[in-house]
Amino acid sequence: QVQLVESGGGLVQDGGSLRLSCAASGRTLRQYAMAWFRQPPGKERVFVSAITWNGGITRYADSVKGRITISRDNAKNTVYLQMANLKPEDTAVYYCAARAFIIVESGDYPYWGQGTQVTVSS
Repeated sequence: QVQLVESGGGLVQDGGSLRLSCAASGRTLRQYAMAWFRQPPGKERVFVSAITWNGGITRYADSVKGRITISRDNAKNTVYLQMANLKPEDTAVYYCAARAFIIVESGDYPYWGQGTQVTVSS
């Protein structure tokens, strides 16, 4: 079992920056591909970004490319999502997720955090 806890969300102005963290416990993250998803108010949860177990491959949704960077520190069992130039449409609950081996952009991840709220004001 892997337990995931997100942090770093909050209220930020249009154009601002935030760094989200996802801390894992229970097992080392080295075995897992990690991803971030987000769920805007009243909408479905969608893929944001993902990273392979060693950070060698990353993927981003088109809507965030160039503004968001995913990274990981396996020694700290933590995955990060650095977000810059935030826009009101980035407002959502952000979730991290883990799965063994390959990264996928579907929601097919067995482990999820509880989410952290990001609100971008205009």
